[in-house]
Amino acid sequence: MLRLTELTRTQTHAVPPFAGAKRIYRLPVLTAPFCQALLQELEHFEQSDMPKGRPNTMNNYGVLLHELGLDEQLVTPLRERFLQPLTALLYPDCGGGWLDSHRAFVVKYAPGQDRELGCHYDNAELTLNVALGKAFTGGALYFGGLFQAPSALARPLEVEHVVGQGILHRGGQLHGARPLGTGERWNLVIWLRASAVRNRLCPMCCRKPDLVDDEGFGDGFTREEPPVVDVCALT
Repeated sequence: MLRLTELTRTQTHAVPPFAGAKRIYRLPVLTAPFCQALLQELEHFEQSDMPKGRPNTMNNYGVLLHELGLDEQLVTPLRERFLQPLTALLYPDCGGGWLDSHRAFVVKYAPGQDRELGCHYDNAELTLNVALGKAFTGGALYFGGLFQAPSALARPLEVEHVVGQGILHRGGQLHGARPLGTGERWNLVIWLRASAVRNRLCPMCCRKPDLVDDEGFGDGFTREEPPVVDVCALT
C-alpha cells in the first residue's frame, strides 16, 4: 500500500507557511536498492558511445527512459497501475483520471555540469519527480503558484529530496531547483499527460494546439478525441 503525504511546513522545513492550495504531495515510489541499480545502469549508458537525446530543453545532462528500453517496461505500468488511481482522486480537475501518455527522463546535476534549474512549468498535466541519489548537498526543489496566477512565486515552498520518494504536483505549478552544493544528484522525472485536457488547450501556450504527427507518445496530443471529460487544465 502507498502512503500519501501532503507536504507541510514541518515536514519540509519550508520557511514560509505551506499553502494547501498548492496540492503538492510526497509518496514512496522506488526502493533504495532499485534506485541504486537504476543509477548503475544509467551511468553505464552515459559512459557508452550510444546516441543520446537531451532530457528536455532546460536540462543538458541525463537520459531519456525510452532510450534504455525502460519506458514501456517500467514507466507505463507505473502510470497505469499505481499513479492513475491516486491522480484520479487528487487531481480530477487536471485530467488525473485520464492519463494516457507520458515523457519520462532522468536528470543529472553535478559540478561542472548542470547545477541548478531556473523557475519554469512543465509540458504536462501532472509531474512526478523521484529522487534517485547520490550523495549531495543543496539542490532543494521550490514551488510557487500556478504560472497563470499573479505573484505566482510569492512565498515559495521548499522541498528536500528523499531517495526513493517522489514529489507529485501539477504541471502548471511554477517550480525550480536550488543550486547544488556538493556531490551528484539524479532524479527521475515523469511528465504525466491527459489528451482529454491538452487537446483542448496546449499547456504551454494556452491556445488550441496545431498538431504535427510524431512517433511514440509525442507531446501527448491525439487527433481522435478521447471520451469527453469535464476537466479544466487551468485550475
